[in-house]
Amino acid sequence: MQINDIFNNKEDVKQILAAIHAEASPNRTYRIMEVCGTHTMSIARHGLPSLLPSNVKLVSGPGCPVCVTSQADIDNCIDLSDHRDVTITTFGDMLRVMGTDRKSLYSAKAEGADVRIIYSPLDTIAMAKANPDRKHIFIAVGFETTAPMAAGLVKMAHAEGLNNISILSMCKTMPQAFHLLLTDDTAAIDGFLCPGNVSVVTGLSIYEPIVKANKAAVVAGFEPMDILSSVLEIIRQVNSGNFSVMNNYLRACKAEGNLKAQALINEIFIPADSRWRGLGVLPNSGLAVRDEYAIHDAAKVFNLDPNREERPTACKCGDILKGKILPKDCPLFATKCTPESAVGPCMVSSEGACAAHYKYSLRNS
Repeated sequence: MQINDIFNNKEDVKQILAAIHAEASPNRTYRIMEVCGTHTMSIARHGLPSLLPSNVKLVSGPGCPVCVTSQADIDNCIDLSDHRDVTITTFGDMLRVMGTDRKSLYSAKAEGADVRIIYSPLDTIAMAKANPDRKHIFIAVGFETTAPMAAGLVKMAHAEGLNNISILSMCKTMPQAFHLLLTDDTAAIDGFLCPGNVSVVTGLSIYEPIVKANKAAVVAGFEPMDILSSVLEIIRQVNSGNFSVMNNYLRACKAEGNLKAQALINEIFIPADSRWRGLGVLPNSGLAVRDEYAIHDAAKVFNLDPNREERPTACKCGDILKGKILPKDCPLFATKCTPESAVGPCMVSSEGACAAHYKYSLRNS
């Protein structure tokens, strides 16, 4: 039976929670990882862990695109902003992520760099047309959800001959992150709340390796009942030992995904190795601009170093993103690292695990 969208009121909440408590065996622990920043915030905002049995553990994974952006990539962004004839366009969360020496795009902007927050990558088109003598670089972060928008910008710029537009592609794809988690015995994950927004683009096939590894994979929406009903399904699969990819987000996600978005990604990008903060370099987990669109690839235009070194920090974002520790276990959490003075990206991003824990769990503890 598909559980999706049948819980709509307080009685339904009681029903599903009763089912979770009844079916979660007291003789084992269930570790369930959400791999989406929106799930992380929804879980924290609604206090869902406090409603679950103590042996049902919800842990955060590498699902926040800002959080998994490497320090080296942030340093490259800052270097690009130093060019006097360059305008950087980006989403707001990227401004405060720290690179080396506590520098960020926000501090670069304060020192005179032309850094602008936009709401759509296509906003860059109007800027580039109005200022043809300036180079406009869109900082492209995200997973399969936002990659089509970055691809659309490249395609439109190329079609209109706007050679003063390029992107710095730091987009990533989810299957390789799942592979890392599945092959890391210390992660000990029983099932995944798979990201509904990514799944709308990719479809369900990317989750088949999860069930082949005898783990549950349930695509979940973002309302509390979406999440709770998906948790129940994961518990049932773990108990039965019968694993299958379940689409619990039927109102938005199709099994095949969005074929047009997939085609656009493949038209503009090619798989490439990518460095994830805390996870290292994952082969073919990034999206690099194809050679035929090289004039719109900031990494090539500005000859950026793909092997730029990073400086170790005390931030434990990497362990948090792999579900090995909770935000409160990081020695910097709520002391040296707060939303007002963030050290790591998990505290900066509005979808970061540390930001969610600080805003909701810490406040309510």
